[in-house]
This record gives sequence, structure tokens and C-alpha cells, in this order.
Amino acid sequence: MTLTPRPPWKGKRIVLGVTGGIAAYKSIQLARDLTRLGAEVDTVLTASARKFVAPLSFEGVTGRRALTDLFSAEGAALHVRLGRDADVVCVAPATADFIARAAQGRADDLLCTTLLATRAPVVVCPAMNDRMYAHVQVQENLAHLRDVLGYGIAGPAEGALAVGEGEGPGRMLEPWQIEEAVGRALATSPVLKGRHVLVTAGPTREPIDPVRYVGNRSSGRMGYAVAQAAWRRGAEVTLVSGPSALEPPFGVTVVPVGTAEEMYEAVRSRIDGADVSVFAAAVADFRPIDPRSRKVKRDETGGELSVSLEANPDVAFDTREARKAGSIAVGFALETDDLLDHARAKLAKKGFDLLVANDATEEGAGFEVATNRVTILGADGSVEALPLLAKEAVADEILDRVERLLTDRQAGDSDDQAEGGEGP
Repeated sequence: MTLTPRPPWKGKRIVLGVTGGIAAYKSIQLARDLTRLGAEVDTVLTASARKFVAPLSFEGVTGRRALTDLFSAEGAALHVRLGRDADVVCVAPATADFIARAAQGRADDLLCTTLLATRAPVVVCPAMNDRMYAHVQVQENLAHLRDVLGYGIAGPAEGALAVGEGEGPGRMLEPWQIEEAVGRALATSPVLKGRHVLVTAGPTREPIDPVRYVGNRSSGRMGYAVAQAAWRRGAEVTLVSGPSALEPPFGVTVVPVGTAEEMYEAVRSRIDGADVSVFAAAVADFRPIDPRSRKVKRDETGGELSVSLEANPDVAFDTREARKAGSIAVGFALETDDLLDHARAKLAKKGFDLLVANDATEEGAGFEVATNRVTILGADGSVEALPLLAKEAVADEILDRVERLLTDRQAGDSDDQAEGGEGP
């Protein structure tokens, strides 16, 4: 994630509650990152949290005074102000004790009273020993927070716990994952909420032998950014990804594939349930006809190696007929010449509603960089050239247009139903 001020965090008020667990050290980084994303972060530390981390650390990274006392010089209504002004409340780490108190509606410290006073979304990030997390009472308390109070529960993750406690479920999520959970609480869209978005990303690798392959320079960054942004807006997202060194997007179901054939099969079996399909992968057009079963040795080739190629499936075109009726399809075109001509042809041939085109030769755009300069073409003939942007910002621009198309399509369906009526 690019840590510069940007939506949905920019300009928002976030109350970050910190309770007394060893994972509290991560919350300092979390507070810093949320501030760098443009949020105003008010940190509330419980008495037990101050056994692990100091208020001064949070003041240093947020530029705002950390809050600790229910009854302070600011008056007994501090919790009311915090709750009223918050756009989201996030508790990280959330210990078993805090979860129990929150589920009971206790009002015995500043953090719990703030929860009672707020009507903003609440994100709770559990962190505790795996045996404690598995206890039936903890699970009932979490279910109450989620199902009765409507709180979001983010985590826990599986992994190394405190020293001597081994590994298991109970580890607090990493700061970047919590930031995304907070982003989802801030950005959930009524248009995309609950819809299924299918995204392809990354390269494919077509084997020559067990060691070598035909591929390309795609990192997958653009498709990963679209998948994460769609999840942040409330969608259920499936990412079919070729080989990539990127961290999998948080909250997204990732289907790893290697070859174009594998990507085609993964998309074909899922696309009929997708409300939005985004074809951002750089799929190899050709594959070796006869991949070798063992590594080809240089001294066996006589100084030359010829590889015969055949066409791969066209993932977007060959699954076109299986798309869900009324769904939105977005394609990508990376070109080195005649950008708009090639993009228009691809838009029409593959039946896309939108096509995102960019020039592979332009500095700061295309493969292996964090930015992109794209032109978005619509099936209605529209052409919009965007400035150089971070790929996360490009993803949001694309999804803004997808949401408008979905809204227009839904309105059109409603009009058609209204006009149908009943016969005499």
C-alpha cells in the first residue's frame, strides 16, 4: 500500500483503542501508517495497555495527544466527543478481557465508554493465546460483537505467538492488514457491497522444460490493487493470480495459477457467478508445443535451441459467453504503438464495458513500477486520459466507473420491469 494521504483514510477521524497485550507494539506502527494515509488518529490506551506501550510513542507518530483517562481535564464527556466525531473506531489489539467487557456493554474506562457513545463502524482485532481464543466464552463474546452489535472482527491470524506459546490462531493481524480492514469500514459502497468481483492478475509462465519458461515482466501490481480496492468497497473478491512476489491482498480469495491454460480453467469455472470481471493479467499468447520433461543442457543443443509455439486460450474472449447476464467486464491493453486503435479493437472484440489502456514504453507506467498512466475507453465510445497516478489510485478510478455502470444498468432493469406491468 502506498502510504500517502488518499481515500478512504484521508481526512477521516479514527479512534484507535489499544488494550493490554504484547501485540500492542504493532499498534504504534498502525497509528503511524494511518496518520501517513491522511487520517487524524486519536489513540485511547487502557490502563493495561500502558504496561506495554507508552502514550508518548503514539503522540510522536500521530502528532496528537494520546488519551488515557475517562475523567480528565477535558471533562467527563470526553468519550461522547470521541464517539461522536469518529468515522471509525478500531481496537488493536483487542484482548480477551476487553472483548468480554465490550460484549457486556461495560463503561468502566474511556475506551469502553467511547464504544457506547459512537455510532461509527467498529473494527475489533483480537490478539491472545490460541487456547484463550478457542475458549467457548471468547467465541461467544466475539459472536455477540459481530452478530448483535454489528462490529467487524478482523483476524486473528495464525502464526508465532508470544515467546514460549508456540504457534496458532490468536496472533494479531499485521498493521497493513488492519489498515485495509479500517479502509473497508470507511469505504464500503452500497453498489459493490456483497457483489462478487473476479480479477485476474500477474503473468503466466509457459514451461520450456522444468527450469525455463516463456513469460513476461508483469508483477501483478495493477490487478492486486484492483482486487484490494474492490474488497475495501465491500465486495467478495476472487483473485486468479499468476506467479507474483506481492503480498496477497487482505480479505481476498486468491487462486494461484501458473500457465494460461490454468488461468483459463480457473476463470471459466467462476465467471458465471461474477458481477464484475476484471482481466488485468498479462496472459502469454503462446506456449511451447512440446515442453521437455528434463532440463535442456547447453552442450546438447549444438549452440542453438529452437522452441515451437502454439496459441494459448484467450482467457477474456474464450469465457465471454459464460459471463453472468448484466455483469460488467473490464479489460486491459498494454501496447507499444497505436495505443487507442489497438485498444478500441480489443474493447469491441472481447465485449468489454471498459478497457484500460496504457503505453508500455512510457516511463513510470506499465510493468514493474508503482505508478501508471492510463486511458479508459468505454463501450459507449468515451475516452478518458488520466494523469500519472499510483496504481492504487488507478484502481479506484476504474471502480468508480464500474459502480456507475452497475448503477445505470440496475436502473435500466428497474425501468424495464416497471414498463412491463401486467396485461389487461
